[in-house]
Amino acid sequence: MPQQVTSFLRRLGDTVRGFSVAQRVIAIIGVAVVALGVTGIALWASQPTYTPLFSGLQAADASSIVDQLRTDGVPYQLTDGGATILVPQEKVYDERLKAASAGLPASTTGGYSLLDKMGVTSSEFQQSVTYKRAMEGELANTISAMKGVKTASVRLAIPQDSVFVADKKDPTASVFVETQNGVTLTPDQVQAIVHLTSAAITGMKPTDVAVVSADGTVLSAVGTGATGGADKQATDYETRVKTAVQDMLDKVVGPGNATVAVAADVSTESAQRTEESYTTPTNAPSLSETTQKETYTGTGGGSAAGVLGPDNIAVPNGGNGNGSFSSESATKDNAVDKVTEQRTIPAGAVTRQTVSVALNSDAIGSVSTAEIRNLVDAAAGIDLQRGDSVSVETVPFSKAGATEAAKALQEAKDAATADQLTAIVRTSIIAAAVLAALVLVLVLVRRSRRRAGEEAIEGPEPTLAFEATPFPLPLQQAAPTVPMQLDPLPDAGPDAEEVAADRRRAEIEALADRDPQKTAEFLRSLMDDRASV
Repeated sequence: MPQQVTSFLRRLGDTVRGFSVAQRVIAIIGVAVVALGVTGIALWASQPTYTPLFSGLQAADASSIVDQLRTDGVPYQLTDGGATILVPQEKVYDERLKAASAGLPASTTGGYSLLDKMGVTSSEFQQSVTYKRAMEGELANTISAMKGVKTASVRLAIPQDSVFVADKKDPTASVFVETQNGVTLTPDQVQAIVHLTSAAITGMKPTDVAVVSADGTVLSAVGTGATGGADKQATDYETRVKTAVQDMLDKVVGPGNATVAVAADVSTESAQRTEESYTTPTNAPSLSETTQKETYTGTGGGSAAGVLGPDNIAVPNGGNGNGSFSSESATKDNAVDKVTEQRTIPAGAVTRQTVSVALNSDAIGSVSTAEIRNLVDAAAGIDLQRGDSVSVETVPFSKAGATEAAKALQEAKDAATADQLTAIVRTSIIAAAVLAALVLVLVLVRRSRRRAGEEAIEGPEPTLAFEATPFPLPLQQAAPTVPMQLDPLPDAGPDAEEVAADRRRAEIEALADRDPQKTAEFLRSLMDDRASV
């Protein structure tokens, strides 16, 4: 092992041995947190990105596909109660191709592929049932492809054809829709399902389709269509009118100074109406014209009969008679415009509505009730011939509710502020604890490095041996706290004592430069020894 690594490990061990119990606990916790964090990040980074392989699977298909993934050694995850299988993104297309080659998923609704399995010996009943099943499967597959739809099931009720027109009935359909988690079908999507189903079956109307969600909610009922029943239509209409009138009044008298109530009567009957109207075109030529004229002329003779007289005896008229006859007739066929209009009146038509408006008398100012009434008439579409009515009154509003609401809002605001302050304090405490742990670790590491450097510079401790006579201090015993070993002094005449003293002084100064702390302790011990003497 390299010397640098060995020395680092030795210094680290010496540092750890120098820790107190609390420091060791904090160090162990810090190391464990760092190790867990590094491990979690490594595991998260090493996890592959999973992508749905198939969704909306039946139990049998899911089991077969999982067996295939296990055989191939591909990791997978199951979600949505086992209906969705997730695999690593780089394995999606390969596993889809393998599943398709194996005929998976096999639990399908069939669709028009059911017609391919029919033989020439199939009866008329089998053909009709198979055709209906094929239509149901195709419609279910198409609806399942809509955004947010998890699975769909369609049931058709197609009556048998009859030669009697009076006995003919319209076909109906029932659609069961299961949406994905957290998804709710919008009214436009429900209408799309209704019109898609009704347009696929001959003779089916949008009002003949029922749509039911997985939680049992009726999204479209037979006879009312996708917009719901009369009660729902009335509620939607009242809400729409109330919102329009309330928004207008809030801008006129200020928010909270007006309240609006709308009541609407909605027809629950649907009907069909046919109208024919005839008009005469202007400057249009006649289609046909016929004219007949007869004229007769004649003269009378003696044989002309006379006038009966008394006793039934003819009396001559006394002259000859001349006669003429004339007759004329004309027939003209003119062009006539004919308009035939057929209308279907659905349920939900508004037969009557009433609007009630209450204004705060303390806040309306110079605005009159007549002006408010005119504004409400225009905003709500009031029809007097239909029997609509509007009532506008100015009354003092109660302030108790406003006070309670303001108090509740203030309490909610205070609670939100307290929660925010608590979150800030909690975050600050956590950040301070982490920062303190880091600072403590840095301090301990720095201290260990300083000790290691001092030990490396210090080297072996020298020992000093003093004699009582040559040392300038009047010491009676040579037992210093830190002994120093000096080289033997040569005997070189009378100046030897002075040379030895200078040498000892130089060694003490060198020791003071190298380790001032130990030198101070040594001198302090000498002073203590001198004081005791």
